[in-house]
Amino acid sequence: MSLKDQITEDMKSAMRAHDSERLGTIRLLLAAMKQKEVDERVTLDDAAVIAIVDKLIKQRKDSVAAYTQAGRQDLADKESFEITVLQAYLPARLSADEITREVAAIVAELGAAGPGDMGKVMAAVKTRLAGKADMGAVSGAVKAALAK
Repeated sequence: MSLKDQITEDMKSAMRAHDSERLGTIRLLLAAMKQKEVDERVTLDDAAVIAIVDKLIKQRKDSVAAYTQAGRQDLADKESFEITVLQAYLPARLSADEITREVAAIVAELGAAGPGDMGKVMAAVKTRLAGKADMGAVSGAVKAALAK
């Protein structure tokens, strides 16, 4: 079963269970997926769905930070709940050690040295680790590897 089908089935089960908060989050995800399909005239594969989920989680994390700073804990809690629902559709994430090893291997493959090669390394890392790791952590690992 594809990830897209799994999300649709989860929407149906949330409807049956009358879980309105979870249902709303899943509908937001499905709307974002449909928008991408319509805009680009493509059928999304699992990798594209994971990219959309990653984007939505990043938006939610930014919102949590803004709401917390503004003293709106009720809205921050709602966004945090949406993050937990969305994270269920992501594959298992790599640990910090695994990210460091992958980045070191890619740097060695490309023969990159110094901060000037950051763009080249990040392009290669994004294709290999897309959906498997938080790109913020990956960026830090690339900076550390190129600083050596």
